[in-house]
Amino acid sequence: MPIPAQPKVYHIVHINNLASIVADGFLWSDSIMGSRQSGTIIGMNSIKQRRLQLPVTCHPGTYVGDYVPFYFCSRSIILFVIRCANHPELAYRGGQEEIVHLEADLHATVGWANANARCWAFSLSNAGAVYTQFRNQVDQLGEINWDAVAATDFRQADIKEGKQAEFLVQNSFPWQLVERVGVHSLGIGHRVLAAMKDAVHRPKVEVKKEWYY
Repeated sequence: MPIPAQPKVYHIVHINNLASIVADGFLWSDSIMGSRQSGTIIGMNSIKQRRLQLPVTCHPGTYVGDYVPFYFCSRSIILFVIRCANHPELAYRGGQEEIVHLEADLHATVGWANANARCWAFSLSNAGAVYTQFRNQVDQLGEINWDAVAATDFRQADIKEGKQAEFLVQNSFPWQLVERVGVHSLGIGHRVLAAMKDAVHRPKVEVKKEWYY
């Protein structure tokens, strides 16, 4: 599969956290969020802690936890884990219905990061794994396994690894770059609109059942 002409990246958050993101105007990295009051945490704490110590090799002196993470696809593997709600290390057991997707354009994000002297990178597999490889050039996007990214069946180990490729933005990601919010239901969509009611930037909100399990 070729590189998409306009690749998008996706970050998932619990609807309860959206109002604070909109108010701040940014998504924050785990290294910054560690010193702030957190909302509803949907990730696994042990993995978050490990990522704070895993180096992003193409940007020496920085660590995975210093970056806001995105996937190259909706309907990520971690969303499947959240939907199943049976992983022993997963504290959140509320299922996928209250999880929202924030979609942004990769090239617009790279342009913003470069203009603001902000490091960015992408991994070829799960950025939380010690063996993953990192890249920081747009012309290296072809090294991503785009077939795996698009796959709906990820039982094969190589597909599972490739689907977990991540796009990373150092420290923070501006709310203004979110182009679309994908939700599981109309009810959640209304809650998203309420969270954005006082915002200058209000991206379109769409029910995207195909982004969920």
